[in-house]
Amino acid sequence: MDFGGFGWAFGAAGIGAGLAAIGAGIGIGRLAGQAMEGIARQPESTGDIRGLTIVTAAFIEGVALFAVVVCLLAMIFAGGKIPSGDQSLEVMKAPFEKAKE
Repeated sequence: MDFGGFGWAFGAAGIGAGLAAIGAGIGIGRLAGQAMEGIARQPESTGDIRGLTIVTAAFIEGVALFAVVVCLLAMIFAGGKIPSGDQSLEVMKAPFEKAKE
């Protein structure tokens, strides 16, 4: 499959976006685990811990979202070249046309 010189950008963007999502998932999982451990140790501070956990999880998700946006921008503006609409359409159609054959 020919991506017209954009193959490395598509691969890098996919890997970068995937790593950002995996990192955010691991971070939020650890955050929630530690929050539950803290609540189990001090049940009277449940409200404070829950509030801080939600805010921190939102910050982690925000960073992951920015990372995904940066990866998509790197894909779109690959190597200083801005793909035209026709070029992008051809790249998106290629896997489906291969499947039809």
